[in-house]
Formats: sequence, structure tokens, C-alpha cells
Amino acid sequence: MVDDAGSHTYSELDGLADRAAAGIAGLGIAPTDRVLLQLPNTRQFAVALFGLLRAGAIPVMCLPGHRFAELNHFVEVSGAVGLVLAETAGGFDYRVLAQQLVAAHPQLRHVIIDGNGGPFLSWSALPGGQPPEFAADTTAPALLLVSGGTTGTPKLIPRTHDDYVYNATASAELCGLTCDDVYLVALPAAHNFALACPGILGTLSAGGTVVFGTDPSPEAAFATIERHGVTVTALVPALAKLWAQACHWEPVTPKTLRLLQVGGSKLEPEDARAVRAALTPGLQQVFGMAEGLVNFTRLHDPAEVVEHTQGRPLGAADELRIVDADGVPVPPGCEGELLTRGPYTINGYFRAADVNELCFDPDGFYRSGDLVRLRQDGYLVVTGRVKDVICRAGETISARDLEEHLLSHPGIWSAAAIPLPNPILGETICAAVVFVGQPVTLAELNGYLDERGVATHARPDLLLPLTSLPTTPVGKIDKNAIARQALARR
Repeated sequence: MVDDAGSHTYSELDGLADRAAAGIAGLGIAPTDRVLLQLPNTRQFAVALFGLLRAGAIPVMCLPGHRFAELNHFVEVSGAVGLVLAETAGGFDYRVLAQQLVAAHPQLRHVIIDGNGGPFLSWSALPGGQPPEFAADTTAPALLLVSGGTTGTPKLIPRTHDDYVYNATASAELCGLTCDDVYLVALPAAHNFALACPGILGTLSAGGTVVFGTDPSPEAAFATIERHGVTVTALVPALAKLWAQACHWEPVTPKTLRLLQVGGSKLEPEDARAVRAALTPGLQQVFGMAEGLVNFTRLHDPAEVVEHTQGRPLGAADELRIVDADGVPVPPGCEGELLTRGPYTINGYFRAADVNELCFDPDGFYRSGDLVRLRQDGYLVVTGRVKDVICRAGETISARDLEEHLLSHPGIWSAAAIPLPNPILGETICAAVVFVGQPVTLAELNGYLDERGVATHARPDLLLPLTSLPTTPVGKIDKNAIARQALARR
């Protein structure tokens, strides 16, 4: 395991995880206690994750870009008793965030900072001792992943020890991972994609090497790939397209990559061809969800399948239904919403009964919100989305959630958040607003959203001031009309 500061052998990682578990248990964090884990891509992420798991705690897998609004919600829903945060990363001081959370939630008795803890406990000051004797119930939640927030504030996804081990190891087998493979963590490590598809966990299960990358830009990533002989990595389409373009000007290009996974949003066929030509013929499209189901193109699939589909299910026991707006199965090859059920797909979000009624059908199938076509060969083609979301650089943002934040501004009368196509990011966020009195600038608006703790990736890229929001004949906000106006003003 490697990062910019050094490396750990498997034996060293094992010992560090044991010491972390002893320290975590020594603080009084008990089995099944929830602890928010928010660290950047470093070896310490893995040490903390395995330490929490060995202590029996349940990590809540937060992304580095999450701020007070998201973390406050995660603490409320999970009942977390602790935080494990970085000191600083990307110019942001996470200790300030910790102070805000502790002030709002007295039950957060344990705050551990990787670095100078300031008013909190530094990781290096964890108590010593022997790791606890803890035998996990493998059918119980091991960790809580974070949803993309497609129905409002992000939800917590309980993944069990059994289902997540299967997710990681079966993905590793499908991808042909061996002890000779070197996996670059180019996406945030807490992402399901980078963590277990096969990601960090799958690579470790195969005896491979994990390299943590902190800068996914082509210049930095290409140098890392050359330095460590990286053979496998995972990207979102925006990054994959940027890397492919950069091969035309960067002096160092990836030469050791045998497998490049692309997922998080749809990779268009022309972009898939460009990626295969510039980076590696070993492109693998991945279409999955943190809730469970993962689809892959296979290593030996023909070019037509790799370039034009988003894969087929990981396991033979995965069940798919493609239904219309009334829940009726559509004829083969027709577009409909993807519903799924299977051994590693959840049957409900954590402490979210009201949401579960909407997101799962009476037979226990998860409503993905994705529009797809199922081909005769069993491969899926993603055609769109049912839910009102924006996919920016692989991150899924709830338009409704952002709109609620916008409407809280005293100078905004009405607001709508819409996606606009972007060749690099896939989609950007446009905030269409009707002001009351003096308008504000985009920078001022994003400063306000920052104060409200809105994640950096969920803030608008474009501000569209309007005198009124257009509506449909039935009185709903017409987001298609807003998009046309925004594109016309570019």
C-alpha cells in the first residue's frame, strides 16, 4: 500500500489496524457504534477503516467534499458517537467542521484527527493496548455508504460483511486481479466504485498493491502510473475523457494500464472509442450503485459491446426488472426504469422508513431511478434518469436538495437547479433564480452555500437570473425551458 509519503506492507497494515482497533476500543467506542470517517486518499484511510471494523464500529463513509449540511444529517440519522477526520486537506480545516458538529451533537464524544488535533485527540495519541476480541455477525452492517442524494439529502446504505466481501472479491475475480496488479485510487477512496468494485478491497483480496492518488489530473496521475507501474484504475467519464485528450500533449502517458474502468455516469460510444485508442484497449464500462447491483463489460467482450453498453450484472443471482411509469414490465429492448434485487443489494436504507416505501417495490426490488434498455445478449444500455438529479463529474446531486438551500437565501424568491451538458464534467449545475431586490453574484451565492455547509461539488457552476420561472401547462416548473434559455445565453 503506497501514498506520496511512503508505503505499508501487508504485515505492517495488519499491525497498524490492530493498534488502531485497540485505541478506538480504548476510547470507549463499542461494537455497532457508528463513527463518521472522512479522510483523503492516503494510507491512513485504510488504517482507520480497518481499525474501525476490527473494533466492531460501523464506519459512515463520508467524502472529502462533504460539509456541515451533509455530515450533520449523517450524524442525526446514524446516531454517530465519533468522528475520524483529517486535520486539513485541499485547503480546508476539518477541525472547524468538527467543532460545528460537536456543538450541534453532544453525543459526539470522540473526535480523532489525523494530524494536529488542536482541541481534539490526535490519531498518534490514541491509547495503546490489545485489540478487542470481536467476532462480527457477518449478516449485520459492516459500514454505511452514502447515496448520491437522488431523493433529497443523501441516505445511508447499510452494506453487510457478507455482501460487501462478495462485492469486492467477485469484482476482483471478474477483473482478473492478481498479486501482480497495481491499483491506483484516483477517485475518492470512500466511493463504492473505488472501494469495492473491485477497488481497494478487491485489490487487497487478490494480494495486489494499492496506490493512493491525491491528484487525478493527467500530469500528476500519469507520473504516478509510470512511477508505480499501475495496471488498473477507475475513473468517471469526465476524467477518462480528460486523460484521453491529455495523451496528445503530456510527455508521459500511461503505458502499463491493462484495465481502465469507467463508471459513475454514462460513457458515450464516441468517448469510449477515444479512451480505448488513447489510454488502453482494456476499457471496462461499469454501471452500478452503492445500494448493490454492479454491471460490468467483460475483459474479452468485443469492441461493440464495450463501447455501446454499460455491462451486465456481476452475479448470476442478480435480478433485473425493466418497468414503465406504472410499474409494468416493458417489452424486451424497450426503455424503462431499472429495478433490481439480489444477494448483495440492500433491502432498505438505514433508518429511512418513509424513503424505503418510495425506493423499494412490494417485492423488495430497488427502484434505481435509471432508465435503461436490456439487450437480447443481457447487456444494459443506460438511456437516462427518472429522478431529478444532476451528475457532475461522477457525483450525483439532488436538484431538490440544492433548490431548498437556494430558497433559504433571503434575496431569492424562487429557484430551480438544472443540469447542463458539459464535455469535461458530463453535466454542470445551473441555478435559475428569481431575485427579490438586489441580485447577488455567483461567487456571493456560492459563499452563502458554503456557509450553509453545502458540499463543494453540489454548488452551482452557472447562475441564470430570470424575472420568473417558466411553467408547464399544469403549473410545474418547466426545467426543459430553463435549460434552453441557459444554453442560448452561453
